[in-house]
Amino acid sequence: MTVTRRAFFLSGAATLLARHTAAAGPEGLITLSSAPKDLETPVRDFIDEITPTERFFVRCHTMVPQVHLPGWKLEISGLVERPLSLSLADLKKYPRADLVSVLECAGNGRSFHLPPVAGAQWRFGSVGNARWTGVRLKDVLEKSGIKSDATQLLLDGADVPLGNMPKFQRTLDVAKAMHPDTLLAWEMNGRPLTADHGFPIRVIAPGWAGDSWVKWLTRIELLDHDFDGFWMKTAYRHPPKHVAPGAVIDPKDMIPVTELNVKSLIAHPGEWAAPGQIVVQGVAWSNFSPVVKVEISADAGKTWSAANFAGNATRYGFRKWVFPWKAIAGRYTLMSRATNEAGQSQPIEAEWNPNGYLYNAPQPMPVTISKRPPASTAAPEPATQSEPEGYKSACFICHDDHMMRQQHLTRAQWDREVTKMTGWGSTLKPEQRSGLLDYLSSRYKPAAQ
Repeated sequence: MTVTRRAFFLSGAATLLARHTAAAGPEGLITLSSAPKDLETPVRDFIDEITPTERFFVRCHTMVPQVHLPGWKLEISGLVERPLSLSLADLKKYPRADLVSVLECAGNGRSFHLPPVAGAQWRFGSVGNARWTGVRLKDVLEKSGIKSDATQLLLDGADVPLGNMPKFQRTLDVAKAMHPDTLLAWEMNGRPLTADHGFPIRVIAPGWAGDSWVKWLTRIELLDHDFDGFWMKTAYRHPPKHVAPGAVIDPKDMIPVTELNVKSLIAHPGEWAAPGQIVVQGVAWSNFSPVVKVEISADAGKTWSAANFAGNATRYGFRKWVFPWKAIAGRYTLMSRATNEAGQSQPIEAEWNPNGYLYNAPQPMPVTISKRPPASTAAPEPATQSEPEGYKSACFICHDDHMMRQQHLTRAQWDREVTKMTGWGSTLKPEQRSGLLDYLSSRYKPAAQ
């Protein structure tokens, strides 16, 4: 690990965590974007195994659709013997299934990649664990009669694209869809899904990243080929092997995001505690392989000690852990590191990729142990600059200014983002482009390393 990266992870951790408590949104969630909704859960909430629905992160590519049950149907078509059109009442006639599973955005931790990458700058909290209730997808598919040449399920929701943005559509391979733990869920933590979380039906794909957990589901089409839509062939892809940080990779040379990485979080004690016996607490999770070990370091990863598990173990859910720590006055950097049954552990340095997916380096938690809490310091706001001509019409067709303010990109990266957005209907005149790039790349540039 280079000195620069270690300095970023450890010395800069206090600033990053301070940002984590800022910009409070609904129910105390952290607002990354209010339109479309990107809301992050603060790390202090990861004490318990089940994340309350009102504290659960929200990720939306578009505005939340208003779905009305009387007219809602789930259509199953394509390479099936018997196309189906199912109401929610029809689905509830199938055998009921319950599953506790972590849902994590593929971009969770994106803000910690060096060099920075574009996209929603999630820190630690685009993850949660819930009890999902519904029906096994395999039971519904068996009723429809999958034809032998079907290989993929194209999943489509009720959400409507913004501007010329491609429709958000993802696929599952038939093997994943037929796994008995893959569900179509209508309840979350014992209550009907909220609109933010996919009412009336969403896909539950345990062990896989949240892009496969399609919300507001309306249609499943069985295909005999790989779908070539934007969200499969361009977005939600990562390199199959290590690439140099900062490399620009053609999407065709990457593969779709599927399985999660093993990971853990520290929720307590936070940034300050009084000297004495402290119980460090948090959660860990994995993919299909259960977490079997969590280790804690109080000296920024130089030495490690085993934590103890608490609560109930589930295959796909959070594994709660505790660690007794006799803390004396001083400044420390706590870190947690999880290992699963397959032997996968969190690396000290996460593998960089151009889309910022599947980050799983240990979370550095700076802690001051003293009789009195230290004075808080707020991150400085960017210097005020006049907005260039065309800024709002170019950038606010899909977002509000939350999305721009969280980015820290080079001019070349902003140039690629502007190209993408103009392709999706952003109304930017050619003569306005240079001024917009000057503004974005000076106001929202990478932090000094």
